[in-house]
Amino acid sequence: MPHGYNGRILHLDLSTGNKRVEEPGELFYRRYFGGRNLIAYYLLKNLKPKIDPLGPENLLIFAAGLITGAPIAGSGRNSVGGKSPLTEGYGEAEAGGFWGAELRKAGYDALIIRGRAQRPSYIWIDDQQVEVRDASHLWGQLTAPVQEAIQEELGDPLIRVAQIGPAGERLVRFACVVNDLHHFAGRTGMGAVMGSKNLKAIAVRGRRKPSVADPKGLRSLAQWLAKNHMDLTGGLHKDGTAGGVEYLNKKGGLPTHNFQAGSFAAAEEIAGSTMTETILVGRKGCHACAIRCKRRVATSKGPFIVDPTYGGPEYETIAALGSNCGVSDLAAIAKGNELCAAYGLDTISTGCAIALAMECYEKGLLTSKDTDGLELAFGNGSAMVEMVGRIARREGLGDRLAEGVKRAAERIGSGAEEYALHVKGQEIPMHEPRWKQGLGVGYALSSTGADHCHNLHDSIYTKENRALREIRALGILRPLPVDDLSPAKVRLYHYVSTWRLLLNSLGLCLFLPYDYHQVRDLVNAVTGWNTSLWELLKAGERGRVLARAFNAREGRTAEDDRLPRRFFSPLGTDTPALEGVAIEEERFKEALITYYRMAGWDPATGIPTRERLEELDIGWVAEELAQWGKLP
Repeated sequence: MPHGYNGRILHLDLSTGNKRVEEPGELFYRRYFGGRNLIAYYLLKNLKPKIDPLGPENLLIFAAGLITGAPIAGSGRNSVGGKSPLTEGYGEAEAGGFWGAELRKAGYDALIIRGRAQRPSYIWIDDQQVEVRDASHLWGQLTAPVQEAIQEELGDPLIRVAQIGPAGERLVRFACVVNDLHHFAGRTGMGAVMGSKNLKAIAVRGRRKPSVADPKGLRSLAQWLAKNHMDLTGGLHKDGTAGGVEYLNKKGGLPTHNFQAGSFAAAEEIAGSTMTETILVGRKGCHACAIRCKRRVATSKGPFIVDPTYGGPEYETIAALGSNCGVSDLAAIAKGNELCAAYGLDTISTGCAIALAMECYEKGLLTSKDTDGLELAFGNGSAMVEMVGRIARREGLGDRLAEGVKRAAERIGSGAEEYALHVKGQEIPMHEPRWKQGLGVGYALSSTGADHCHNLHDSIYTKENRALREIRALGILRPLPVDDLSPAKVRLYHYVSTWRLLLNSLGLCLFLPYDYHQVRDLVNAVTGWNTSLWELLKAGERGRVLARAFNAREGRTAEDDRLPRRFFSPLGTDTPALEGVAIEEERFKEALITYYRMAGWDPATGIPTRERLEELDIGWVAEELAQWGKLP
């Protein structure tokens, strides 16, 4: 009997209703693990190049990680992937909560959906029983009523629901998939892919206890975390991910006014500590996790009445809807967050789209006629909240912004492209690359477009601390300046980002304080394998290269690994800590070439070489690339 995985992958064709269960063996799981790696494998194996990401031929894949559902903190994550309607390339996002663990308990490691239902539908997985049910009565509804209706209809409040809101139904290109109302597979537009399939939700109930190889060893790790988590992650519990707002502001790393500045005068008013002291009404967590970093907020007075049903804003949301839009009203930000959760929108892309529109409005590229009379100026919290709804409903200017900043700027014209901050079509997360310059390299190299999760945050490794002591297990021995772009920084980026990609294939949360050896021990305790840090890093690299190969087949090359011009221009006096600081373009280009060579990618095209593919034990990818004339 396998441990840590079920050995069962459910395939479902919504066009025909056909279902089948694939049963890969242990070697498949040892090579691909799960999560991101499994998604990239099936996309390469099953999709032809240049398909319409909103067409029925696209796949929508929900994949548990190798340890998803194990009885230990951090194991509550799953991945969602397909070809992205936002970037036209590899698409993938992760979500926490309980849904992925429930899929595992139902006996499946992944759900692969193809085709398109003739009418609005939802999938009901009740252990081994799988059914496609009518969702016409749910279409058009917000996420909270839908979850409640499904649980009531099926007669079980313990059912876990992954779903889309009206934004996904309307094919907003950055619509997300919502788990358990508070957890979001936010990036790359997987909610739009789900909507294109007429699929409203996936309800799961599982009763199978996960099997682990070494319960005693796993219990020992769980006890260590229970004893130490408040010392190591207490701030995350207290103030959530927004706890760093004031620190980032002080350093010049808080995106403000569409990344025109890195400091926000009203940062204290939107900080995590302010949220804790004012509108916080509760905390929630994920499967088996005691840290409980999720927020629940509420307001009952003023222009913005906020419903705690939809949780509360994370750091990315506070910066995207707050400082980057110049909004200092915490209640407005919380309301914007509620609407994004209810409609099913990625808050990062939503905030960036509104910030683009605000800059265009202030520069005269958009007028009150374009905004239907809305004063879309930086700092207008009411306008920000209104635009969230308009984007989700594709009303007026919101219809243009729903296409993402790249397409929206092209439609606005008159030079608006200069203010559209994205990589490969995906909006920039809320971390300033003129401060963390290795992060900027990571934005450019990411196969999903700009991403902050599978990336390097340079500021963590600038001095002797716990993070630097731990990464010595990977051979990183000395701190580096935050703005360094030397080969040593490129190497640091390579190792850190590869490890973070590994965590996406494991289904392990980034915020858990396990060190590298503890992650290895966790994998061995769950699976019974004899894995090592070397094998784990190679698994992370395999996922990176599979996604890169998918993009190469779609026509992506090294030319697509670039940053918006804004980041090569210096910050001004409104960012005192970084006044005059910019990324030096030549150093940036040199860092990219260094990375290609270091990673075994062709320096001219940025495509992995046959030798690197063989070294990673995925030589079949070389034949796939050669078939389409993409092998270096």
